Order: sequence, then structure tokens, then C-alpha cells
Amino acid sequence: MTARAQYATRAISADDLRAVEDNAITDVVRMQEDVGLQSATDGEFRRTSWHMDFIYQLGGVNQTDENLTVKFFNDAGTLEFASAALRVDERITLPQTIFADAFTYLAAQVTTATPKITIPSPSMVHYRGGRAAISTDIYPELDQFWDDLSASYNQEVHALAALGCTYLQLDDTSLAYLNDPAQRDQLAAHGGDPLHQHERYIAQINKAIAGRPEGMAVTTHMCRGNFQSSWAASGGYDFVAEALFSALDVDGFFLEYDDDRSGTFEPLRFVPPGKMVVLGLVTTKRGELESKDDLKRRIDAASRFVPLDQLCLSPQCGFSSTVEGNVLTYDEQVAKLRLIVETAAEVWG
Repeated sequence: MTARAQYATRAISADDLRAVEDNAITDVVRMQEDVGLQSATDGEFRRTSWHMDFIYQLGGVNQTDENLTVKFFNDAGTLEFASAALRVDERITLPQTIFADAFTYLAAQVTTATPKITIPSPSMVHYRGGRAAISTDIYPELDQFWDDLSASYNQEVHALAALGCTYLQLDDTSLAYLNDPAQRDQLAAHGGDPLHQHERYIAQINKAIAGRPEGMAVTTHMCRGNFQSSWAASGGYDFVAEALFSALDVDGFFLEYDDDRSGTFEPLRFVPPGKMVVLGLVTTKRGELESKDDLKRRIDAASRFVPLDQLCLSPQCGFSSTVEGNVLTYDEQVAKLRLIVETAAEVWG
């Protein structure tokens, strides 16, 4: 964060910032392998925002002078996150493979873990601004927008595979947000379709990952917001569960289940055989370490709805979705990852 601030004031060069990022990524990969994780990410250390750093690199998507303000909640009250809005004012394309350099550097650092890259799902391009953010001159009908968007994503998926990526994660907060009646009300107020929007998103994600190379695993992560240890939505997965679990053509689902706000495990009854469910039982919003016995009890509770051999364990989200970070220390983060690995070994062997 210090290096980013220095770069913003031109106190250091882009090459200097890159060197700092490189060192930090090398260290965080070593840490992930040391604690025993089977996959490793670069911590998204080259990004300011988990999603906008990707979305703004799509051809046809441009940053505007306006700000989009999102209200987040925590135990102490509320806070607001403001970021530049987007505008789709040209046909959407993929001018170049996004995060290509980030993936190749990550792949060169791992020794025992599988390198995993995370990108925002195509839904996030639409959910940020809806129809109002998409030029009616370029896209008088939204079907063409969706076709171009999914086609560009499909190119990205195949380009990453060509670089050697075998583990891709699509991060999608919208599919979790839409379980919250307040979020559906907001969507309706902006002219969206609160009853069927998730079905459109599922269909477009499927088109985006269609024909992916054999051996490339694709998962999706769905949380209800993660900004400075705060959240934006509440509610279980009940509203989207049947369509989500039965129709979304991914290999696994990373689900937020770290508190009562996440709902029950009952929606997991719709998960079909062969799909993996990664239970996000360990919170990334607070530093206090969970009880291993409590985690085992919750895994057992989830196994009443989906077989144990289809379950996994993970943090509920990343430890930081934006450059600001959450209110945990580095040591607290490492302790949580170790707890996850130890608990998983005792449950699954």
C-alpha cells in the first residue's frame, strides 16, 4: 500500500512498484504452500479492486467521472464505499488477455501448489450499473450486449488456459446479493428483473465458460460483500439455490457461511452429484480464531444436505477485496489458513 501511494505521487516508477509487488507475491505464495494449501493465488496484490481492475480492461467498458456509492454494514454501524462508475459505450471486446502477466508470474512462483487466478464473473459488468450504464446507441437490445460480453469472457478463459491455467475462479457477489430482498428492491427500482436476473446471469456465465479445455477447473465464489471487514447484503442462498446449483456449469461453489447472516445449509439440497461445495466457515472479517470443534460440527451439519465427499473448507472470502484491507493482522490470517488445513486433514484425511 505504501508503494502504491508512492507510485501515485510519482515518487517511484512503475518498475519500482512492480518489483515490490513481485516480492510480496513470492512471499505470499511461499506462505500458502508452507501452511499446506493445495492451490495458491497471488493475493491479487497487483489490483486496487478485485473486480474493477479487470472490468476496465474489457474493450468498450470505460470509467466515468461519476462515482458509484455502495453502503456497507458492520457491527459498529455503516460505511460507504465510492468508486468510479462504468459506462459501456462501445461494443465489448477483449483487446488482450487480462491478467496474463499476473498469471505467468504466479505460475513461476509455485512449487507444490496449483496456481489459481480469480476474475470477476460477467455478471459483475452488468450488476454495477444495469441497463442505465449500457449505451442504447451501441446496444439497443441487451441480448447483443450479453452475447458480446460472454464471447469476450470465453476468449479470456481460453487464453488463460493457453497460458497453462488449470484453475480459474469466477467471483460473483451478485448471485449472493440477489438473495437479499433489499437488493432485489434496488434492482427493480433501476429497471431490472429481480425475479429472474439470477437466471440470466447463470446463462451468461455458462456461455462464458463453454467449451473450456479439458483439465481446466472452474469454480465460482459468492459472498455478500467484503470491504474493510463490512458487508453489503444478507440472507441465505434460498432464492437462487435451485437454479444456481442445478444449472451453473462450474465444478465447485465457494459459499459464504461464516455467520447467521449467511443463512442455513438447507439450500445445499439442490447441489447435484459431482459438484463440490466449499464451505466458507472461517471468517475473514475478524481476527479471532474459530474453534476446530465448531467447524467440524458445522461441516457435519452441512453433510446432511450434500455428501461429505463433495464438501471442502475455506475462508468465507478473501482477506481483502480492495487495497484498503480488512481488520486482521498478517499473523491472524496465517493462523486461520493453518486452522483450515488442519481441520480439513482431520475431517477428510
